[in-house]
Amino acid sequence: MDTFLSIFSVALFAATLRAATPLILAALGGIFSERAGIVNIALEGIMLVGAFFAMVVSFYAAKAGMPPALSAWLGVLAAIIAGFLISMIHAVVSIRYRADQIVSGVAINILALGLTGFLLQLIFNTSGNSPSVPNLGSASIPILSSIPILGDIFFNQPPFVWIALIAVPVSAFVLFRTPLGLRLRSVGEHPHAADTVGIDVFKLRYLGVALSGVLAGVAGAYLSIGQLNIFTENMTAGRGFIALAAVIFGKWNPWGAFGACLLFGFADAIQISLQNAGVNIPSEFLLMLPYLLTLIALAGFIGKSNPPAAVGVPYEK
Repeated sequence: MDTFLSIFSVALFAATLRAATPLILAALGGIFSERAGIVNIALEGIMLVGAFFAMVVSFYAAKAGMPPALSAWLGVLAAIIAGFLISMIHAVVSIRYRADQIVSGVAINILALGLTGFLLQLIFNTSGNSPSVPNLGSASIPILSSIPILGDIFFNQPPFVWIALIAVPVSAFVLFRTPLGLRLRSVGEHPHAADTVGIDVFKLRYLGVALSGVLAGVAGAYLSIGQLNIFTENMTAGRGFIALAAVIFGKWNPWGAFGACLLFGFADAIQISLQNAGVNIPSEFLLMLPYLLTLIALAGFIGKSNPPAAVGVPYEK
């Protein structure tokens, strides 16, 4: 009993935020894409590509003599560009050529897995893990980090955590409090009606997918140069799909998705804490806990969930 009580500490809640961060960023990207009417199950592949190119650019920037922090931030920029570019493949296939959006997303996920493994072997002559690279470790915000309990949970974290926490209210504000957000939602609900009042459906759908690529790219960068300092093959390990589950669980609302990501992040953090505490539970069960919780949440606890009316439906004038 004492072992279980000791697990619920400040460190556990700080770890929950860290585990939830890539899910939050990717889920927000999924919301922008699906609110615009485009299903994006390619989040997994976009995250993987973002993680890879963040590592590569961070490695070569450091090799060129740049400071570690600058090398890492250049890696983040590379992840943003890579995420944007690969999301545009999905956008062009889905919007211009009106292909099946699920098939396109699956193809990108397969492409990303094969491409990153091939490039890892080609560039570094290794498989499995990349060399160590400069990363963005934890940073403290002066004064705020010294606040008891809250300081350790919120203000002594990697910068990615703060980016994710800021992105949630910003995304909610843009979607529900700005003309751009209204137009974006309109092309996901009633694209023909939006078109009749002069809204460019295609342009806004491209924008939604582009935002999903940028956010998922940053999520991937967190995995390779935020949480760790290496890239490993298939290091996303299904997080893109968990982020999609959070989108549905959160009913396509940034705040709802944020809560779902915290729940899934908590499951991930607690399974690590239980393993470290030596609790007599099979490690295989603990490792599957976040995924099991995702299935349970989707199967029985989200209630009636109505996606945007035109999501997944190609638009033709």
